[in-house]
Amino acid sequence: MSTKEVKAALKSAREAIKNKEFKEALKHCKAVLKLEKENYNAWVFIGLAASELEQPDQAQTAYKKALELEPEQLLAWQGLANLYEKTDQWDFKAELPDVYQKLVELYARWAPIMRKAFLRTLPRSTKHAIEKADLLQLWQQMIKELSGFVETHQTDNETQQHFRALSGQKQYFCVCRDALQLPQAEAKMKEACKSMLSLYPSKSYPLEVLCLHHLKTGNHSITLFQNLNLLEMSPNNGLAHVGMGTKLLQEGKYLEAIRSLSIAQGYVNHLCYPQLVVPCDSIGRCPGENSLSCCSFLQAAAQGPDVGESYFLLGKLYWDMGEESRRDRSKAHTHLLKAAKLDPNLGCVYRHLGHYYRQVVQDASRARGCYKKAFELDASDEESGAALVDLSMEQGDMDTALAVLQAVIDDSTPGSAKWAWMRRGLYHLKVGQQPQAIADLQSALRADPEDWVCWECLGEAYLNRRSFTAALKAFGKAHALQPSSIYSVYQTASIKQTLGKFQEAAAEYRQITAREDYVPALKGLGECLLSLAKGLLEDYRDGSAIDLIQQAIKSHFRAVELRPDLSCLWKLLGDACTTVSAVSPNRARVLMPGPLAGLEPSSQNHLLNQAQTLKVGERCYGRALKLMPEAPSLWYDLGLNYHRQASLPCLADGDNSSQPLLLEKAQQCVKKAIMMDSGNYSYWNALGVIAMSKGLENFALAQHSFIKSVGVEPNNVTAWTNLGTLYLKKENLELSHEAFKVAQSLEPLYVNCWIGQALIAEAVGSYDTMDLFRHTTELSTHTEGVKGYAFWVCSTLLDKSNRDSELYRYNIVQMNAVSAAQTALSKYTERIQTDPDALIMLGFLNEHLQLKTQALQAYQRAVELLQSGPPTDELAFALGSLGRALCSSGQWEEAVRVYSSTPLQELQDLAGLALAHCRAGHIPESINAYERALAIASSEKEKAYILTALALLQHRLGGLDSAKTLLFKCSMLKEPIPESLLCLCALGLDHGDATLAAAALTELLKQGTATGGAVEQRCLLTCALLALQGNYSGVQREASRAVHSNPGNPSLWALLSRLVPQYCPKKANGGAVAGHVACLASMTQGKRALLYSGVNQLAGGRHSGEDRHRNALKTMQRAVLLCPGPFGSLLLRPLLGLLGVCCQPLLMASPPAVCVLCFPVRCVEEIERPLAQALEAWVLQQALAGLTLGGRLDEAEALCAQVLSVSPEHPAIVLSLRRVQCQRLLLAGAGTVLPDAVLEQLSSSVMVNPTNLGAWHWLAELYRSQGLLIQAVMAYRQSLQLASQLCLPSAQIASLLGLALLALGPCMVSVHWNELVLEATSEALKLASSSMALLLQALLQFATKMGARETRRQLERLAYPPCPGEQAGSVVQVARWYLLKHLHAKNDQELMDTLLEHAKGSGDQRLLTLYSHLTSSSS
Repeated sequence: MSTKEVKAALKSAREAIKNKEFKEALKHCKAVLKLEKENYNAWVFIGLAASELEQPDQAQTAYKKALELEPEQLLAWQGLANLYEKTDQWDFKAELPDVYQKLVELYARWAPIMRKAFLRTLPRSTKHAIEKADLLQLWQQMIKELSGFVETHQTDNETQQHFRALSGQKQYFCVCRDALQLPQAEAKMKEACKSMLSLYPSKSYPLEVLCLHHLKTGNHSITLFQNLNLLEMSPNNGLAHVGMGTKLLQEGKYLEAIRSLSIAQGYVNHLCYPQLVVPCDSIGRCPGENSLSCCSFLQAAAQGPDVGESYFLLGKLYWDMGEESRRDRSKAHTHLLKAAKLDPNLGCVYRHLGHYYRQVVQDASRARGCYKKAFELDASDEESGAALVDLSMEQGDMDTALAVLQAVIDDSTPGSAKWAWMRRGLYHLKVGQQPQAIADLQSALRADPEDWVCWECLGEAYLNRRSFTAALKAFGKAHALQPSSIYSVYQTASIKQTLGKFQEAAAEYRQITAREDYVPALKGLGECLLSLAKGLLEDYRDGSAIDLIQQAIKSHFRAVELRPDLSCLWKLLGDACTTVSAVSPNRARVLMPGPLAGLEPSSQNHLLNQAQTLKVGERCYGRALKLMPEAPSLWYDLGLNYHRQASLPCLADGDNSSQPLLLEKAQQCVKKAIMMDSGNYSYWNALGVIAMSKGLENFALAQHSFIKSVGVEPNNVTAWTNLGTLYLKKENLELSHEAFKVAQSLEPLYVNCWIGQALIAEAVGSYDTMDLFRHTTELSTHTEGVKGYAFWVCSTLLDKSNRDSELYRYNIVQMNAVSAAQTALSKYTERIQTDPDALIMLGFLNEHLQLKTQALQAYQRAVELLQSGPPTDELAFALGSLGRALCSSGQWEEAVRVYSSTPLQELQDLAGLALAHCRAGHIPESINAYERALAIASSEKEKAYILTALALLQHRLGGLDSAKTLLFKCSMLKEPIPESLLCLCALGLDHGDATLAAAALTELLKQGTATGGAVEQRCLLTCALLALQGNYSGVQREASRAVHSNPGNPSLWALLSRLVPQYCPKKANGGAVAGHVACLASMTQGKRALLYSGVNQLAGGRHSGEDRHRNALKTMQRAVLLCPGPFGSLLLRPLLGLLGVCCQPLLMASPPAVCVLCFPVRCVEEIERPLAQALEAWVLQQALAGLTLGGRLDEAEALCAQVLSVSPEHPAIVLSLRRVQCQRLLLAGAGTVLPDAVLEQLSSSVMVNPTNLGAWHWLAELYRSQGLLIQAVMAYRQSLQLASQLCLPSAQIASLLGLALLALGPCMVSVHWNELVLEATSEALKLASSSMALLLQALLQFATKMGARETRRQLERLAYPPCPGEQAGSVVQVARWYLLKHLHAKNDQELMDTLLEHAKGSGDQRLLTLYSHLTSSSS
């Protein structure tokens, strides 16, 4: 390392310490010590850096090493003293006095030397061009060192005189003035001025410095305050008048400003105040005051003919007055030359002379010389330095430019010299040195972070270095600083386009094109849209791709209109037009501008088909070739366009005979490209593809081309794949396999080579064929791979013999083959819409996925394509599939028509026809079709199915014996089917033949464990058989057993929830839980499971009054949301209406509830008639109940009359009308006895509805209210008999309890009524445990034997229930009421206290009130 390098390293260390980069400083110092171990400054710098890094031991070692080298130097001793002072270590504190003693000795020795240096420097300090930073440092050091020295030492008169001059005269002002030129010195300058004012309050120099500083920074509010103080101290001070004039000038008070600045011109010495040139020159900037300014400067020049600055100001004024004044040599040029002669050291004069020679004379050499002179005189003149560097670069003198820039950068401090950093960065960017360019531009930005141009340059440097993320941030910052800049937005869009973010890039390009027609932005927008379109084409989204292609063509056409001379724009237009070749012809409809399409009117857009669009692309390529005929890529693109045109099913001119001509043109174009550039493997590959095309089939040329392509680029996967395809077409499987294998090794994700291997595997019958085709669909969507995979999936599904094999489970079930093939084939058929085979396979896959509508559409499209040709077996298969799809969608008549159009030679077609006839209501035709199918059935299993179907049809016709005979015949076959036994069991249940049903069910259960839906069927039949046998508790147990055996079957949970409220209402809460489980397990079952759960909640009393969140109403509402269709609303909305009635606080039906209840009456035609009638009667009963309970008898009667007008013989409505009329009579008579005729008429109405249990109960209550107890008993007995016949245990209990309650009233009169109460309650308890029956028995005991011990026992059993949850029930409260009466009569206070404690715990206030009444009455 040379001495110069050592000095540079030490300087770098000093700068690092100044910037507080202490680790960097250590690196530089260690580099110096490697060669110069005894470098004093390096050790001192290490000590300082280590001290700042809080490494005191290393700092002490460094300082002591420096003291060993130079013990008489101050720096190391001072650093050591500072280290000891700030470090809290006892050993450091112990050594500190010795360090102080050494410093005192050194100061005494160095003071005379410093004084002499000061005296020598002081007279020359203002005359020599000492650098301002060094000068200020010198002044400050001298003042600091000599302040105490002058006060404490005897000095000579010369020293005292100079120091006093420094302290009290203008030299101190010059010190502060020089501080203004330094960065980050404002605080020090202000502190020095305040110190000066405190020492010398009568001196004006500190105020002048402050005014000068604030004038420079533009803080005129503070300047005004200081100017006023300065004017008070010195009324004729020119600087104060300048400040006042500048302030008035900014406020718009031009005349006052002129007066102040005019006064300032007489007193300001510009040589001493160079910063005041701009404020004085502001006179000429006042509106209309140029002449006044000229006069002022001419007068100043006349008064001081030797002052060059006056002539400079006059020349500058002429320069600023406009172009005409600049060109007049007698004005600006003459006065600037005069100023240069008078004051050769005035750099600003040479700068303006450089402007003159550069802009007016256009003499770059002379301008460069003037700029060089100005920059040599004033190194801080950035404008001159920038102009000098720019002219040097323009003239090719890079060495001079770089030398100037390097010198400025070396002498600058961090955060300054922006112009030099920026220009050197641009130079490095120009020559391709991106790292250096980035570093320089970053340094420029440290000086001015708000310079948007510099941010753009930095972004350009990052972009050239391929640092896209950093470039995006830089251009984003530039755009934020300057939103009107198009360049930053364009570069941002270009980077995003490069990164593949085409959507975001297109949005950025649109921002530019919305403001102006910027050709690069239009070009970029078109490229992004075309790239997006190609991506959509790869995903087979052809419609969206065509829209983007249209937008790309529009964008490129706008660019072509602006710049028709650019070949690249025509080429892009051709690419956009050629891209439509990948789309189906009926989808490729493109809106083309009239001039581009060559059609009239040219001002409109024209809709072109695929062939016409490709023709336009051909013309665009031709136009590009006219501009650049030697571009091989354009010949290649044109050849591909011809090849795409030849591949169309219908050419643009409609003449398919021109296809060989187009192929020949394509071949010649590609050959032309190869002649120009034979080293491009893509050209050879394209030639091979064209040579293989149908119409040429020059396989020798194709093989030669592919081999040449591989020879040019051995890693060419496309050429290897095409070569393998050529060998495969020539049936050379071995060579084909080798070519495909090489392609796979080069690019494992290239789908075409995998398709080739799959085709080879299919040709040799390999088991891996399906796996290979599936892999092609996983890589990407390719027409050949999709169709091959769909074919193998459909073939596997059709082969029902391998359903239990491991291969089937893997290929179909585990790999989700049906869904994958259906998705891929849907894309295929959207693009290729003329392939009936693909459409048939798509329909078949849709059927497996239960997509009935999509399957029907696919079969219809396939049939339409096949019917255009001659009848074939494929057409018959398609028609049969279409008929099957029509049956699945419920279009029976259309299915009959389609099946009839088939040859009807296949069993599937005959069975489908029979099913369609059956569902359409043509039973004889259906039987005939099944008999024909039975005749051609080949297996016993097929015959069994047909016989079962015939049995069902015979049963439908009323032939019960024939149906049984056919089912028995079916069970006698060698291969019986469980379906026949199911039908036989259901037949027995339907006709009440428990023996037949039990026998069939026994045989069915012998066939082994059921799976799938058969489990639910067997459970349902078993439960139905138990219900038929009267074993109601066994129904719930059987359903629960099935659920426990198959807990994952949601259908069984739903069945359990359905059966519980009908056969075991006591466990309604469990039924509700079962329905909830079914809903969670399966959304399909959840629709009806919620209905069953709501019914269970209703049966269990879970209404909104008990639980506001989990109640029957909320559950039914969820069911409506899950099943919003017509049938779901038909079933559920009436239940919601009923729940709305039940949840009314006062049991009054609101109008919305009534409307909901009436809804099914208008929709009965949508379902079968029996269900419709039953539903209609039920809904009307609920509606009438709501209206009656609400006291709206008129509306109820009107509703009955409205229904009877439509159905006059409806017995349920007649009964409802009679009940309403009876209610009206009872309310009007207020307790009067009804006439016998009315009672007879009401009894007759009930007799007409013998199965209406509610009607019998109502009639019994009516008789009781009229005092006709015998008739009431008969009515209850009739309802009990009816409930027994209908197998309704809950209804039986209700009738028995009603009968017991009826008999309880007159039990004191006759023993007969007592026996009736006991009989009714005992029968009710036999059916089920009933707390109400026990209560009635206890009340009978209380009525007959109030004081008996048995009475207390029965009441206590009810008053203290074992389950705490029943304490709030009505039965418990009533039992407590009568128990309290019994205990009070017995005067058993202890038991009464116990009863009252229980009442308080359960909140039974009525019992406490009764107790208070009893105690008050007894006292």
